[in-house]
Amino acid sequence: MKILLVDDDYLLAKGTAKLIERLGGHQVVISDEPAEIFRICLEKEVDIVLMDVNLPAAQWEDREVSGVDISRLLKTDPQTAQIPIILITAYAMLSEREKLLSDSQADGFWAKPITDYRALLESMNRVHQARLTV
Repeated sequence: MKILLVDDDYLLAKGTAKLIERLGGHQVVISDEPAEIFRICLEKEVDIVLMDVNLPAAQWEDREVSGVDISRLLKTDPQTAQIPIILITAYAMLSEREKLLSDSQADGFWAKPITDYRALLESMNRVHQARLTV
């Protein structure tokens, strides 16, 4: 799979990408720039997106946007709606999970810190396979 990892913490994202690549054999691209995220998704360069909820200073169309905003924009665009998105966050309480999923229209949710990468990979595979059968 080709994975887009959206995270504002580049060092954390780089470590996460290396583990996903090593354990799952996937290709990971890292970005926190909305314009690049939309371009990658519109050009079908990705099979799944891991989207950090908190993206301080991310700007799209002259306004600050979060990972929830970007996810919702991707899911409401017919050209990108089929791309599976899993939210990842260290800041949201697990009790907020349903609201975040509803607001973002994402396909899954994962809390940071990620401690079980094999379980994350299994979750990514399930979400990806579910999208392929729709």
